[in-house]
Formats: sequence, structure tokens, C-alpha cells
Amino acid sequence: MKIYADENMPYVQHFFAEFGEVQLFPGRELTAEQLIDADVLLVRSITQVNSSLLAQAKQLRFVGTATIGTDHIDQSYLAARNIAFSNAPGCNARAVVEYIISCLWCLAERYQWQLSEKTIGIVGVGNIGRRLAEVLSALGVKLLLCDPLRAEHEPDFPHCPLQQLFEQADVLSFHVPQTVEGPFATHHLINPHSLTQLKPDCALINACRGPVFDNQALLAEAQAGHQRPLVLDVWEHEPDILLPLLPFVDIATAHIAGHSIEGKARGTEMLYQQLCQLLARPAQHRIESFCPAAAVSAVEIQSNFGLPDVQNLFKLVYDVRRDDALLRHHIKTQGFDWLRKNYPPRRECSTVRVIGDQVPDWLYDIGFSRP
Repeated sequence: MKIYADENMPYVQHFFAEFGEVQLFPGRELTAEQLIDADVLLVRSITQVNSSLLAQAKQLRFVGTATIGTDHIDQSYLAARNIAFSNAPGCNARAVVEYIISCLWCLAERYQWQLSEKTIGIVGVGNIGRRLAEVLSALGVKLLLCDPLRAEHEPDFPHCPLQQLFEQADVLSFHVPQTVEGPFATHHLINPHSLTQLKPDCALINACRGPVFDNQALLAEAQAGHQRPLVLDVWEHEPDILLPLLPFVDIATAHIAGHSIEGKARGTEMLYQQLCQLLARPAQHRIESFCPAAAVSAVEIQSNFGLPDVQNLFKLVYDVRRDDALLRHHIKTQGFDWLRKNYPPRRECSTVRVIGDQVPDWLYDIGFSRP
């Protein structure tokens, strides 16, 4: 069996070598000619999987994407050819949530906010948005949730219409797929018109898909003298991002919100499990067998530990300012994809056990592990 896999999928050799030869490729450079003998194709979000790419892959049996999103996959084409498909829903949700939390604390420090006094709107309450809401609720933050699809199917879902969200939120964090058609299209949700509907100082965070924000509209607003707090992990036209916008972005990163060691490894593991199921073979491996031990694996806190202290504890695990500095320093000389390929190791809060005589439950609710 011949397995083609994105070179940025961690532990892919460890998981899939039992099935046959694993051939790695750069995600943006894969060609149809390379896949002539492919039985399995494993990608990430930067590879467009469609009829053009797979036209010569006559023996292909399985396509997997180690991501939550599927907008880069032509699933109808795969179904027509009877090619099995799987994505990895929720694999890096925890990593994205921790990215957003770190960003919020950085913005609060820069602009001297009290997060408890802010109203945060979450647009898209799926795998990531739901977990983000749980963590922010544990931290005592006021939330507004916007998800019209969930509202259609869940009568009790506390849906806040987008227009109302625009008018009331102090911070908006977007966690939607990229769709261009239909009543719930997400392409350019933030655009010249919607920007005028927001509070003047409403902070915007995009860690889902670049085209959800009209980057030219953000630049025009900033150059006109209206600079709002802005966090961009994803950009239009990646990897050729709008560099003139960069000076106006508070936190700028290279599409790495979900790139914790655990988040990426979970994606690989989930595809491995799906292929095992397809081939009716027992799964032999788990990420615990491959992930290295965390440098900080346990922290002891005292009885006077309180909510104001959690930010310092969180920074032991992850501080997004590192990744912002990496992009600003290397983007012009090394480029966007180099930053993604050479992303330094990052762990999740779950790798740290919090111990003490009186550990508040909300510390575990936001992701730290119990003893």
C-alpha cells in the first residue's frame, strides 16, 4: 500500500508505516502525477483535493484530512468514485481555544481591559466555539452565541442574531467554516458594511478561515484612522498575506492556532483509526506512545490561588506573543509556509497537572489536568 501524507502531519510515519510505504509531500505542491500509485492520501487544509488532483489516482481508496474543516475537499467527487473520506472533527479544538484565551489576555493587558466587564460574541458554536464558550464561562465572562444552524435544530440554543451581536459585543471571535453560497454563507462576514455596524472599539479575532474577513476592508478602515483591536491567525490569499495590514494587527500569526503537539497528533491518530476501521484491522497505536513528556508536567498551587493568578499559570504553557513575534520577524525573509513548517513545539494545558489542597474546579474546567 502506498500512502501519501502532508509533511507537516506529526507522527504520520509512526502511525501509518504498518500499512506500507509512507511518502511525504509539501502540502501546496502536490501534483496529480505524484498520486498515480496512491492508495491513501492524507492532507491538511492547504491542499485542494478535487477531480484535477485525483484524476490519475486510479487505485485511491481513502482520503483523510487531519483538520476539522472540509472546505478544501470535494466530497461529492470522492463519493462518486467510491473513495472513503474522513476528517478529524475536534482534533485541535482545545489548541484553538487556548490560542483565543491567550489572545484575550494579551489584549486585556494591552488595552487595560477587565475581561469580566466585556461581552464576548462567539460566531459559530461547533467543536471549537462550544469549547471556547465553556472555558470563558468558567472564567466568568459574559457571552453571546451566534449559530443559526444550531438554532434551527436546537430550540433551546441561546442564539443571538448576527446583527444583534455586531451591535452589542465588545469582542467577536469567529469559528465558522468557509462557505460562499446559501443563507448562511460566511465569506466576508466582516466587510466594509459590517465594520460600520460594530462598536467602534470592538475587537475582532479570526482563527477559522481567512476569507471570513475581508482583509482589504480591514486595511482601508485602519488607514482611514479607525484602528480597532485585531487578531488574525488566518488570512485571505494565504500564503501571500496582505503585508500592509500587518502593522495594524495586534496579534498576527501564521495559521497556527490549532498547532499544538497534541492537536496535530490527534488529527493524525483519528485518520489512522478511520483507516484501521476501513481495513477491518485493530488499531495498534495511540498518541500517548509518541508524544514527548511536557517540560512542565505538574504545578502546585496554594490556597490563596485565585482567578487573577490563572493568567500567569496559563503562560507557563502558552503565550501567543511568541508566535506573533515569529511572524513579524520572519514573514518577509522566510515566508508564511516556512513559519508553519518550522513552528516550534507547543503543549496544551492538559499536559499540566495542578495539585494542591484546595484546587478550584474551574481550573480543571478550563483545561488543566487533575492529579
